[in-house]
Amino acid sequence: MRTSRVLLAAAVLNALALMMAACGKHGAAPAVAAAVPAEQSVAAVRVTRASLSGSITLTGEFVPYQDVDVMAKVAGYVKEINVDIGDRVRAGQVLATLEVPEMDAEIARAGAAIDQAGAEEARSEEEVRRLESAHQIAHLSLTRIQSVAKKEPGLVPQQQVDEATARDLEAEAQISAAKSAVAAARERVRGAQADQSRLKTMHDYETIAAPFDGRITKRYANKGSMIQAGISSQSQAMPVVRIAQDDPLRLILPVPESSVPTVAVGHAVNVRVPSLNRTIAGKVTRFTGSLQLSTRTMDTEVDVANPSWTLLPGMYAEVDLALQEHRDALTAPPDAIDRSGADVRVFSIDSGGAIHLTPIQIGIETARQVEIVKGVNDGDMLVAGRRGSLKEGDHVRPVMAGYLSSR
Repeated sequence: MRTSRVLLAAAVLNALALMMAACGKHGAAPAVAAAVPAEQSVAAVRVTRASLSGSITLTGEFVPYQDVDVMAKVAGYVKEINVDIGDRVRAGQVLATLEVPEMDAEIARAGAAIDQAGAEEARSEEEVRRLESAHQIAHLSLTRIQSVAKKEPGLVPQQQVDEATARDLEAEAQISAAKSAVAAARERVRGAQADQSRLKTMHDYETIAAPFDGRITKRYANKGSMIQAGISSQSQAMPVVRIAQDDPLRLILPVPESSVPTVAVGHAVNVRVPSLNRTIAGKVTRFTGSLQLSTRTMDTEVDVANPSWTLLPGMYAEVDLALQEHRDALTAPPDAIDRSGADVRVFSIDSGGAIHLTPIQIGIETARQVEIVKGVNDGDMLVAGRRGSLKEGDHVRPVMAGYLSSR
């Protein structure tokens, strides 16, 4: 009985000891944790100054500088065609020759008309000279009769005086008519000469020449083909060939409506051609000055030199079009900017390592830097990268991100 009591007392004492040990173990740890707060390490960068330029990347397509269907000015049969698809041609080079047999006959008739009009002019001039001689005799006779009648009145009958006066006036009228005939003959000569000149010009159009340097991109006609005169926009005349000027080329860029005010002639751009892995310097040459209603974009052209003809019409190219430039701007890397809330902000770190949530206003953005217009100062330290668990007042240990702070 006594032994049982001793064992029960020992068990109670052991249980109390275990309870006290457990209470001491669980109570001491929170006290230590509360006394020594842990500091989190974060990547940090500094606000620096740099020159930034905003830009947009546009994709365009190369098109020929000039691209036309070469038409014939006269109707005829193709006598010779000297070029084919892919041939390079120079301005003035003969592309094809037409055959128009009736053209030579018309030119000959025009020459005969000139000769006939010239002969009529010569006859009219001879008639003028003959009539002028007759007028001189008639006028001399009138002068003599009038002189006698004045010295000795009544000696010469008045009828004779009147007849002499009439002959003089008639001779003058005949001279005037003859001179009119001469003028008419000269007009006929000029008309015949103009007709002959027109026919010779049309005859020259039998030879079809290249209007500019370029490449033949299509051939419509063959030797012996009948070609209609392409002198009317409503005619269904068939062209002879199609020629495209490929040096330089036009690069047409669709500039969105929001960026239109920044476009200016002479604006320098870099043209990247992905298919050739080349970058070419260029300038904005012209723009339409109006928007396409379907796309709300404005066609803007960049002329690109192509002396080696490696660029081909239809190729695509990319252009970074600069919109604005700010020098000596406050900048930070994009991963230092927090956009998760309603306002854009940064997590700045003061000299004591405390976190402050600072709203900011941003400006130009690039792939590597963001302009901060308002909210920070030069040299301020910002958290870069992950910051989801951070809040206002937290203490951190900043670790400078060298790959960012060196920019």
